[in-house]
Amino acid sequence: MTLKYCSWKSLLPGCFISEKPFTEQKHLVSKPISSQRLSLEDLSDPELLKSVHELSIISSLHIFTLKELKLVTHNFSKSKFLGEGGFGTVYRGFIEGKLKPGLKAQTVAVKVLDLDGSQGHREWLAEVIFLGQLRHANLVNLIGYCCEDEQRLLVYEYMEQGSLENKLFNRYSTTLPWLTRLKIAVGAAKGLAFLHEQEKPVIYRDFKASNILLDSDYNAKLSDFGLAKDGPEGDKTHITTRVMGTQGYAAPEYIMTGHLTTMSDVFSFGVVFLELLTGRRSVDKTRPSREQILVKWARPLLKDPHKLCQIMDPRLEGQYSTEGTRKAAALAYQCLSHHFKSRPTMSTVVKTLVPLLEFNDIPIGPFVFIVPDIDMKGKEHPRECDELKHCNRVEDRKEKNDKGKNRQRNIAGTRIRLSQ
Repeated sequence: MTLKYCSWKSLLPGCFISEKPFTEQKHLVSKPISSQRLSLEDLSDPELLKSVHELSIISSLHIFTLKELKLVTHNFSKSKFLGEGGFGTVYRGFIEGKLKPGLKAQTVAVKVLDLDGSQGHREWLAEVIFLGQLRHANLVNLIGYCCEDEQRLLVYEYMEQGSLENKLFNRYSTTLPWLTRLKIAVGAAKGLAFLHEQEKPVIYRDFKASNILLDSDYNAKLSDFGLAKDGPEGDKTHITTRVMGTQGYAAPEYIMTGHLTTMSDVFSFGVVFLELLTGRRSVDKTRPSREQILVKWARPLLKDPHKLCQIMDPRLEGQYSTEGTRKAAALAYQCLSHHFKSRPTMSTVVKTLVPLLEFNDIPIGPFVFIVPDIDMKGKEHPRECDELKHCNRVEDRKEKNDKGKNRQRNIAGTRIRLSQ
């Protein structure tokens, strides 16, 4: 990547108060920066900020006024509401071709910062810095931003299928087929691999189903870079930072020590991949106590091919590759290792996942599975799949034998009572 120069005040004009006319700033010379890509840490140093007038690579972003974005979203109409998260509310809008020079007519998503929310200017700026400089097919495209007074808005490409969270867990959504789930996993993995392989690595830090957006063809793109951090450089093995993220997705070593590495993202990917396999949320308080934390419940079952049917999403109705599922489970197990050094890199994850899309041993036709038995106390027993998935037939036979013995005892007891 070639280093380019221009003014930060020309990039974010509404966010900096100029004390000198812009014509005078062109004579200023910026200090040399060690890395080609600007980071949030570069801006956190006031002295560096004073001398960074001509450094940037964010000339591709469009600057919108609040008035323009109100027009685009029909004054942030409720009919344009798409959703909301930690950053704020998201609206759908349409940009006319004549609104900005060089900007084609298109549908967009406009994210409005909640001034009373958990995130603020720093997270907004992180989004602008990262997505303004990093471009990849599996990262959501940031079109531009608005910065007026306290108002902070971001304008993205519109993703027709919404978030993976909505598609996977919404009871009214159609079930995602097996190959579509793999395609989503591959796309998300490629996005993370791209971030990790930068000259200055980027740690995403908030990888979860709600931050993976899907276009009309179910291509996955990573969004929401508000918590992203630049990774360690040189001889450094990690960075230490305040623990942030979402419960159920964060790596155990990060939670315990605050040490952040790219392997923290790998663990989070493993959690999302497990959600794709099982159709369950990372944390679900509505389930029995031992099944509420997905990783804790499902990870031990991943290494036993004969028990995979106990955790696979029943909505798939067995329509998935047996061999592909085994390899996918083995990969998930590695990503979720408690020892971060034992986890694969995201490039290795991509290389492992891509061939799984070619497996053609997916059953055709209906699949029958046995509904879990519920005893008199209302406890649910692990379900067993039919023979098509080669589950533990020995346990099936044992269960039948036990039932047969119990039936014989009951008959014998009845005979004794009748004879009396």
